[in-house]
Amino acid sequence: MNSSARPTYVAAATFSALVLGSLALTSSANADPTEQDSSGVEVSVTIAPQSTGELTYSIADDQVTLTEEGSTPTVRTFKGDLPTVTVTDTRAPADIPADVYWAVVGSATNFRGAADQPSIGADHLGWRPHLLAGNAGGLVDAGNEVVTVLDEPTLPGNNVGLVDQELLTSARTSEEVAPGSYSVGAELFLRTAPDVAAGTYKSTLTLSLFE
Repeated sequence: MNSSARPTYVAAATFSALVLGSLALTSSANADPTEQDSSGVEVSVTIAPQSTGELTYSIADDQVTLTEEGSTPTVRTFKGDLPTVTVTDTRAPADIPADVYWAVVGSATNFRGAADQPSIGADHLGWRPHLLAGNAGGLVDAGNEVVTVLDEPTLPGNNVGLVDQELLTSARTSEEVAPGSYSVGAELFLRTAPDVAAGTYKSTLTLSLFE
């Protein structure tokens, strides 16, 4: 799965010349020349490695709280927004191998109850990704919706929840979207049975950038 101009490092050496002696000429053509003193000036420079840029990503926050919204008599639903995820590529296209692309994927752990309530499986958590900034003319995409095991599939086989690595966003080719910065969000939703045990539950949603 690979924006700014390359940094230019300018090395400047400065020195001052100090005349330590002088040559005096007499009016006599036969006067002996006066020998001058001499000294050396050491010039040094440290040159940093040339930057080739890098592919990185960041997450705007490290937590989100889901709140109940849209529940029915048969299914309780809790919603929240994934903190903004931003992928930044500062590499020059010429430095990226051909036919590679980057992608951000996510998977969740089971929701564990703080008071030892029965866990809620990660297959009960779904998302709807959406691009926020920088789609590069359609070359960067948000991932498809993934719904939960309590939902009917909205795409073939997508009612699996965030158990495995599900796509949040990706680039068609890394070379064509570099350099650049791209942001994506997602609506998160947890669906449970109506008789789910009350209490606080926590899950870890792990996001990973691959190329």
